[in-house]
Amino acid sequence: MRRRLIGVVTFQRLEGVSFFHSSVYLGLLACAFVAHNPQPETFILGLGHGLLWIGMSLVCIVAARAHVIPFWLAVTVVVLGGLGPFAGSIGFLVADRRRLATQ
Repeated sequence: MRRRLIGVVTFQRLEGVSFFHSSVYLGLLACAFVAHNPQPETFILGLGHGLLWIGMSLVCIVAARAHVIPFWLAVTVVVLGGLGPFAGSIGFLVADRRRLATQ
C-alpha cells in the first residue's frame, strides 16, 4: 500500500494541493471576516480546510518518511497548516528553490 501511495505522491502534486489548500483557507477568511460569515459557505470552506489539513498532514508524514519531501517541510505543513496553510505553501516554494539550486 505504501509503495503504491508513494508512486502517486510527488513533490509537484503535494505543492499543488498545498496551494489549493491555501486558496480554500483564503476563501474561508474572506467569507468569515469580509462577507460577515454567510452560511453554508463558511461551514463548507471551514470543513474543506480541516479535511485538507488532515489529509495533507498524513500524506506529508508518509512523503517525508519516503524522502519525497524534506522532514522540515512535513513539520511545517503538519504543525502550522491548521492555523495557516500559507506557511506550507511558502515552505514548498523554499524547498523547490533549494532542490533546483542543487541540481
